[in-house]
Order: sequence, then C-alpha cells, then structure tokens
Amino acid sequence: MAGDPKLNLLFDGRCPDCGQRQVTLPATSPEVGDDFDWDLRDYDSFRLFMLQELSARFPERRRWTPADVEVALAELLAYGLDQLSDALDRATAETCLETARRPESLRRLLKLVGYDAAGLAKRLRAKPFDELAPEAARESLTPADLARFDNWWLDHPEKMDLARLDGPRAIHDQHRMVTLADFEVRLAEHPLVLRAYAWESWDGAWSTVHVAVIPWQPDAGSLGLDDPGNYSDEVWEKTVAFHAARGIFLPPDETASVRLVLYPYLEAYRMVGQEVVLEEAVRVGIQMSVSVQVRGDYFQSEIRHAIERALGTGPGGFFEPGRLRFGEDLLASDIYQALMALEGVENVCLNRFKRLGDRYTDQAASGRIVLEGLEVAVCDNDPAGPDRGYYGLTLRGGRKG
Repeated sequence: MAGDPKLNLLFDGRCPDCGQRQVTLPATSPEVGDDFDWDLRDYDSFRLFMLQELSARFPERRRWTPADVEVALAELLAYGLDQLSDALDRATAETCLETARRPESLRRLLKLVGYDAAGLAKRLRAKPFDELAPEAARESLTPADLARFDNWWLDHPEKMDLARLDGPRAIHDQHRMVTLADFEVRLAEHPLVLRAYAWESWDGAWSTVHVAVIPWQPDAGSLGLDDPGNYSDEVWEKTVAFHAARGIFLPPDETASVRLVLYPYLEAYRMVGQEVVLEEAVRVGIQMSVSVQVRGDYFQSEIRHAIERALGTGPGGFFEPGRLRFGEDLLASDIYQALMALEGVENVCLNRFKRLGDRYTDQAASGRIVLEGLEVAVCDNDPAGPDRGYYGLTLRGGRKG
C-alpha cells in the first residue's frame, strides 16, 4: 500500500532562514490486473470461467469432477451470479420506456414525459374505471386507483404496449393555438365545431384574434353560439371524452351553450396575453327555383326524395352544415353537378338563383352568388324557418306516383 510522502528541509549553512524542501515520494503501487470477463452474464459462462481459473492456478491437478468441493462451490457461485445478473438486467430494463415491463415503472416513465395513462383512463371512464360514476371520475387518483390500474395492465399487456407508443406520440403533437391556422385546426377538432375561420385585428393597443365557427347542428332547427345546447347523446359523449382526454373543464349542464363549452378549450391552449373572441357565422339564405326533367322509367316521387336528400342538410347533402367554407361563392354549376349525378334525372334547369331578399337580384344567368367574409350559404328548405333559405321544385316527365 502506498505511504505518505516524506518532507525534509535542508539548509546549506549560509543563511539560517533560507532552506530547501525536499519531498521523497513513496513507491508506486503495482497495478492490479483485471482478468475478469465483464461480458459474462449467465450461469454457463460464470461456471466455465471459474473452472478455467481453478485449472490455471492448480496446474498440477489433472482431473476435476462434479463431486469435487471446488467444482460444487464454483457451480453454487455461478448460480448466485446468474441470479444477480438477471436482477441487474431487470432493474436496468425498468429505467427505459422501451424495455420496462412492470406496470408501475411504465406508468411513472410515461408520466415523466407528460402522459398520465392512469389519470386519462379515469377521466374517460375507460377500463378499469368504466364502472365509476361521472362525479367519481373527476376526482384525483388514489393509491387504490393506481393499484387497480396496474393490475389491469398486468392482465392486458397489449394495453401497456399501446400506451408505450401513445405516450411519446402525444408529447410530439402540437396542441397550442399560436398561429391563425392553429386556431382553425384545433377548433375544428372539437366535436361541437364543424368548421372554423380565424383572422386577426389591431385594436390600437394589442391584436385580437377573432374566430368564427359553424357549430354542430341538430336534425331539426338551428343552433347558434349562445343558444341553449340541444345536443344529441352521441355528440355530448364525444364532447365529454374530448375534454376529459385533455383535462379541460366542461360545464356539467348539457344545456350549456356552444360558447360556454368552447371557452375553456380556448383558454387552455391560447397564448398568454392573447385575446380571443368567438364570432357567429353569417348565414346567408339562398332562394332557388329548380325544374327537373325525369326519365320515363322513373317515378317522380323517387326523384323528389333523391333531390331533397341531395340538396338537404343531412350527411352528404349539398347544404350539410360545415361543408361550405366561409366566404365561398355559391356556383350554379355545383348545383347542376349534384342533381345530374342522380339516377333518373335527365335534365336540370335553374330558373331562380339568388340571395334571400328583394334587394338582391337573380343570379341564374351569371351562375354565381358572391359571398364574403363570414358569410356561409344555407338552404334548409324548412317552412318554419324561411329566413334560412328555401327552394321550389318542379318535376316534369317520368311516371306519376
């Protein structure tokens, strides 16, 4: 073992106050050789290595049998080292998201990157929290909840693998509303928004972002931003799941207006200090008069129903809410294309094509109704709401009935 250095002061005799310090360093310690192969990881490798060491240290011994005490000790040590090596591998694997196998380890690693798998499952009332009441699902996680979730993951390892992929993917997705395009895209993801349009205005001291939306519409009537919610069960369930997945407040009353539902979503993802104002879309009623020539082997009633569906507000209809963009001109050629694509329609004539109101002229000749800004063409053809557009339909030819 290396000792301490020795210090000596030498005086040459000329000056009693002047001396020279000499340091005698101890001898250098010999290097300790490392002949252990650190790549050994299993029982067979450990056993073979120790038996080779025994043979090298006792060359005079020519025979080693399993009954020898030295061999038995080597095998016992190899077994212990194999167990320790396996424990080390398992502990190391639990520190990485890709290799973690214990539910609690994976859950904690995902939470480090901002993905709370257990909390998300409870908020969404997904398995294993599908039997919780809505009020209980909003409460924070308890140790019993975490144990319940970990045990469910043990029984369903495929769900663990799915969360292993969803966690990193979630943190790479941009949900913030920074640019105007972000406001349009993020709001369009909400179940209550069919289409969104954003623009920016300068108010003298700061800029304000205005966002106009076309909200979800019920089968009968219309729904504005401030009207009491008349949501279907399917849409409301999607809205609850949407807010729960992002941890955003949702008014508990299902009659809350669209503005009240969207406001917490905007507050959660807008930039700090940025003012956002929700605007109502300007619905422009369209008045049309359409004449259709029916082929001789088709009934007029069948063609009438087909035209009503083609020009209706239902799924796939021409005036389906959210299909037409803000400020998109309405073209007569699109009406012709939608009607001529129907089987049994031989010819179509658009006799009147104009905006609703006496001050607007007929555009059947030009074939274009110009819309600007937040204007969106609507034609519900509902006698209870003539202000939202209507059309007259005349059928000629075909079979009666």
